[in-house]
Amino acid sequence: MGVTSTNSDSILGPRSGIVPEFVTAPWREHYPENVPTHLGYPARAAWCLLKRAAQESPERVACWHLGESWTYSNLWSRAQAAATRFTALGIRPGHRVTVLLPNMPEFLVALNGAWLAGATVVAASPLMVPAEVGRLLSATRSRLLVTLDVLAGLVPEDETAPDTVLAVSMRNRLSRLQGVGYALARLLKFRLGRPSGPTRWLDWDDPLSGTPIRNHMSGTAVGAAVGFDRGLDPGHGFEPGRPAMILPTGGTTGVPRSVVLTHGNLVANAWQLYHWAGRRTAEDTLLAVLPFFHSYGLTTCALAGTAMQATIVMHHRFQVGKVLDLFAQHRPTIFPAVPAMLVALNDRLRDSGGHVVRGLEMCISGGAGLPADVAAEFSHHSGAVVVEGYGLSEAGPVTHAGPLDGTARPGTIGLPLPDTLARVVDIEDRSRILPPGETGQLLVRGPQVMAGYLDASEATDEVLVDGWLATGDSASCYEDGFFTNVDRLKDLIITSGFNVYPLEVEEALREHPAVADAAVVGVPDPVRGERVKAFLTLVPGADYNEPTLQDFLTHRLSRHKRPRDIEVVDGDLPRNFLGKVLRRELREC
Repeated sequence: MGVTSTNSDSILGPRSGIVPEFVTAPWREHYPENVPTHLGYPARAAWCLLKRAAQESPERVACWHLGESWTYSNLWSRAQAAATRFTALGIRPGHRVTVLLPNMPEFLVALNGAWLAGATVVAASPLMVPAEVGRLLSATRSRLLVTLDVLAGLVPEDETAPDTVLAVSMRNRLSRLQGVGYALARLLKFRLGRPSGPTRWLDWDDPLSGTPIRNHMSGTAVGAAVGFDRGLDPGHGFEPGRPAMILPTGGTTGVPRSVVLTHGNLVANAWQLYHWAGRRTAEDTLLAVLPFFHSYGLTTCALAGTAMQATIVMHHRFQVGKVLDLFAQHRPTIFPAVPAMLVALNDRLRDSGGHVVRGLEMCISGGAGLPADVAAEFSHHSGAVVVEGYGLSEAGPVTHAGPLDGTARPGTIGLPLPDTLARVVDIEDRSRILPPGETGQLLVRGPQVMAGYLDASEATDEVLVDGWLATGDSASCYEDGFFTNVDRLKDLIITSGFNVYPLEVEEALREHPAVADAAVVGVPDPVRGERVKAFLTLVPGADYNEPTLQDFLTHRLSRHKRPRDIEVVDGDLPRNFLGKVLRRELREC
């Protein structure tokens, strides 16, 4: 990976970036009263979060999915049983297990079970195609794949096919009518349509039991051998510097990479979020529609939720009507989201009077810039504190968040989390730290920053220097420590020598009453190098013409920032599952 792990009892290794006292960190002065500026991090494996919850709140409902609920005690025993199964299938410390599942309790069981067996988990998306799954399995050298039975068609048939597949089913959680359809899909895709070849296919549920796992390394029960409140024996292979997750990502430079996060990285970020939320354990309900296979959903929902000992209400994809039903049924207190979710919810709640969302206390939005008007409207409908956060897979992912005590500043990504440093540097010279108010590249440092990229030491060294991670994002910082995220550097438009950040132009366009959504890209220009082009969707029935819009922008943007080309599109702008605009697709239009 290009990074040397540590066997230290602390998760704060050589690249940890814990805040040195000599570094100016004005944001500390704006932390909520109940948020410490420094945290003590438990030097533990990530599965200890679940073990701790099972010990302290055994009968607390840990998760709810499609009408079925599991307690923390039950979830922990199933994770131990899964580890026993993995070990019996030949999984040993250092091996890799790929989990290809939507949000469901079995995801948490497989995740913690693999960790208990000493394996590293590779997160795979159900949105992948077989070729992508094959490349991921090959690159990570995964020995075992856990997937949903109806996703059997995603398993490759060539030499990249895994040795063993454990097929999970959720048929028993569906209504009778839904169950019939599911059974048909299972027959066609799992029984008849699954790939042929040497892969061994096994049913997930068949051998699973609630018996405690036996640690093949020591011969003692893992649950008794290692406690959350005690130090870990590095001989067990569970030291905090051990790789825990491999997450495919676009990389800070846009080149596909696989991020390696250690147990220490995951525990640190979950702990930071737990304290940032200022919550007491076993009191919250968290609505989890962000996908667990992505670092944002994994950390903010699965791991931070477990650290809080919250009830995690899971749904496998965002559907406005279903999410509102879950709000009404479970009254969650915490809702991690992306802006596109809040926009869709606002549209529906605007018509219903906002009576569906009750009990929600906080919503943190990430993945893309959060327009201030979207945040204000959802706060109006729900009564929740709505803040914007920032992060990237290379940092666990969360590095910044708005204060949740009502002092958040709209239009900013908030403050660095405890023990997290951030600075803005010159885009061409990272050694030159820019003063407040100037825009440059955002660097971050903290215990949540990755170990490195998988099998890519040069790429790791390019973005990670002396513990400082180059995010690939431009930003600026106010004197008091609040940060603004301007845009991705790779999306920067340079026209006639001027820098144009698409996000700034998009926000100005959305202020026009006829514009529903906007995306801005740079297109080649023989004179200027690039020119600004905007893609718009319009408010139904709105009075729109381009000259009026250009006049509107005259009072909001400098001449070089105003789009020279404007294209109105039908339907929605192309976005990924986190709500980020797919600018690459627009450039190719």
